[in-house]
Amino acid sequence: MSQIAGEPAAQDFVEVRLPAAGAYLSVLRTATAGLAARLDFTLDEIEDLRIAVDEACAILLQQAVPGSVLSCVFRLVDDSLEVTVSAPTTDGRAPARDTFAWTVLSALAGKVESTVDDDKNVSISLYKQRGAGPGPA
Repeated sequence: MSQIAGEPAAQDFVEVRLPAAGAYLSVLRTATAGLAARLDFTLDEIEDLRIAVDEACAILLQQAVPGSVLSCVFRLVDDSLEVTVSAPTTDGRAPARDTFAWTVLSALAGKVESTVDDDKNVSISLYKQRGAGPGPA
């Protein structure tokens, strides 16, 4: 099967690394919107993803090591976009799932997960499929 020029491959990805500071989040919101538009997400789905990525970053920035780097990896797979945001943290704790912020993430993205590695890097992954509607509340 050949790939059509300009169409995402089975595992296209984009990685953005920037200072772990709120002033830079507009870069990730713009990247999110552009990549979701490339996958023909609706305007509502694009806005949901922008807000979800912003919320995931806000959660991580609360515990990020000062002066560290926030990493955001976008994986484009068929009609889905997976976004994983990660940062080194001071305490290495996974985000609480019983907060308003986590509820917002779950409502806006189809699937939300968090992980913590041995070096106290916390990651939040959002998975959104085009046309799937909002995630579970």
